[in-house]
Amino acid sequence: MNFQRATLIGGPNELPEVERVCEVSNLDDKVKISYGAGYEHFSHTGEFHRQDGETLAVFAWSGRTRIAE
Repeated sequence: MNFQRATLIGGPNELPEVERVCEVSNLDDKVKISYGAGYEHFSHTGEFHRQDGETLAVFAWSGRTRIAE
């Protein structure tokens, strides 16, 4: 399976920088990050960004859902 590295923009300012770079298997899928009492969702913008000599897919924050109790 091929993976594309991605950078996550937007969402909570407190989301750690180490969680803002991840690997995705499909650019059409949303990225879901567990944070606090919920999940932060990110969608691919269609853009790519060069960072430290590598090309990263850009995923922008698209919303938040709460964890069901």
